Amino acid sequence: MRRAVALRLQVVLAAVAIAAAAGVALPMLQASAAAGGASGYASANGGTTGGAGGQTVRATTGTAIHAALCNRASSSTPIIIEVSGTINHGNTTKVSGGSCNTAADVIELKQISNVTIIGVGSGAVFDQLGIHIREARNIIIRNVTVRNVKKSGSPTSNGGDAIGMESSVRNVWVDHVTLEASGGEAEGFDGLFDMKNDTQYVTLSYSILRNSGRGGLIGSSESDRSNGYITFHHNLYENIDSRTPLLRGGIAHIYNNSYVSLHESGINSRAGARAKVENNYFKNSKDVLGTFYTSEAGYWQVGGNIFDNVTWSAPGSENNPAGPNPQSNTTVSIPYSYSLDGASCVPGLVLQTAGANKGLQESNGSCTPQTPTATPTPTVSPTPSPTPSPGGPNLSLGAGSDGSSKADGTSYGNVRDGNMSTFWSPAGSTGDISIKWGSATTVSRVVIREASGSEGGIGAWQLINAGTGAVLKSGSGAGAITFTPTSLSKLTFRITSSAGTPKVAEFETYAG
Repeated sequence: MRRAVALRLQVVLAAVAIAAAAGVALPMLQASAAAGGASGYASANGGTTGGAGGQTVRATTGTAIHAALCNRASSSTPIIIEVSGTINHGNTTKVSGGSCNTAADVIELKQISNVTIIGVGSGAVFDQLGIHIREARNIIIRNVTVRNVKKSGSPTSNGGDAIGMESSVRNVWVDHVTLEASGGEAEGFDGLFDMKNDTQYVTLSYSILRNSGRGGLIGSSESDRSNGYITFHHNLYENIDSRTPLLRGGIAHIYNNSYVSLHESGINSRAGARAKVENNYFKNSKDVLGTFYTSEAGYWQVGGNIFDNVTWSAPGSENNPAGPNPQSNTTVSIPYSYSLDGASCVPGLVLQTAGANKGLQESNGSCTPQTPTATPTPTVSPTPSPTPSPGGPNLSLGAGSDGSSKADGTSYGNVRDGNMSTFWSPAGSTGDISIKWGSATTVSRVVIREASGSEGGIGAWQLINAGTGAVLKSGSGAGAITFTPTSLSKLTFRITSSAGTPKVAEFETYAG
């Protein structure tokens, strides 16, 4: 095994001026991608829709995730599982049922289809617990963090992979996730994002992979060439030894990614693999593209990439770096439409958009982030239940509420009833909704939850101290909002733009 990844954190890459970006214009994104749907190869082969159209349930434990899978009518009944809080070994047990095949100490998506797992609220963290996708199809995983999954030491989970796919897997979209370890194989960790044994039509987008010996592989050995049609775009790979990714056979499309501090090698195309590598930014790294650690050659088509302080080793019998002047040695035809951001602005753009808890922001193809204007996955109303959140009790429960521009059929009180199936809407696309208390109350955190089926409707907003008129925070999209602790008696959430009529299901307030 190559040396373990350095555990020190790397200096954060400075944002590049977006306005200076210059790129090659390709056809615009498909409507489905622009609206928050699956992009890349996950949009092919019939598409990836996950649990769209199915029941939405809320889970705060791994056991609850398994129970949601097992309580379906069949193993293919669509379901959307909204996850919040920390999922770990202590709260993840096996659940039995005719529509599932689960196991303890791992989130097991085995022999099932049509499932979406999405982090909501203040975040979803899978702590030392991997997600295993096996003999499954049409799976979506979004807005979650998976960290420190081990294959040796204690505790272990999923063979040490943060997210692992194997055995006849089709159509998986992993988006806006953060995958991280605290070292390499010597410290007990394996890959962050692995695919093997006939895994095809997968997209990894707007995600962070960091602090690991191994980024991920496609194919477990030189003979495992049944995998492919994988897209990687708008991801950040940081402080990784190798495998960003390692590709054995098959086809990969790798564009608009930011690579920082790759210590040994980066994109390793080998054993007949073909990779289209375009408009990526490589910085402070070694051997970022080529065929490494094997004599079985792989191939690449390159264009528009930037190599910033990249070093290259000399060619050898098992070492064929593409640099120092990378040239194409194959061509790869891409069957879907997409747009390219200029490589010069990719680092700044990815820092703003990639990873969990970034509001599912995407690029509009012009080096500018945008918040999705449509629901990522169509949903139905969830089972009414309050969502536990960190930082003490929800101060909105039991408090008063009022607002402006109330629409017909909604109530101010719907934002503080702990019920995700009720909501408040303004009369049009903008308006105010407030939480008020009988005496001064200190608040430092707010969570805005949109009604199921209306995610992405809220555009720009301001959080206002209604007593003084001071703007405490401004931004866009729903989710968690933190600000300097403030003593106030009325807090207003002012929606200043939206896509259609926004629906606020809960306006939660917390002291910490």
